[in-house]
Amino acid sequence: MTDISETSAPSTAGPTDLEDVEEALKDVIDPELGVNIVDLGLLYGMRYGDDGALLLDMTLTTAACPLQDVIEEQVENSLGPIVDEWRINWVWMPPWGPERITDDGRDQMRALGFNI
Repeated sequence: MTDISETSAPSTAGPTDLEDVEEALKDVIDPELGVNIVDLGLLYGMRYGDDGALLLDMTLTTAACPLQDVIEEQVENSLGPIVDEWRINWVWMPPWGPERITDDGRDQMRALGFNI
């Protein structure tokens, strides 16, 4: 099952490089864990669609996460200045697991007191 969230921002010139998008998404912090969504492994993929919109394949730590709206708002705040139009495709398979956390994410979690 996938859910799609869609947002448009004021126009900018041309598509933003995906490395810049990924860097901007590092400002999106999971409110429960205190680590950014990229290093948590919640970003499964990104690409530009045929219509020019940025498509983000993302998941959450659980499908029942009550903070989906908070994360969507943070994504909007991070991408709004650099991307014309974007959509989140919420992906639930494969399910997220702690093996998806990057080394940087593990360091961030340890700094916050998590034993990982």
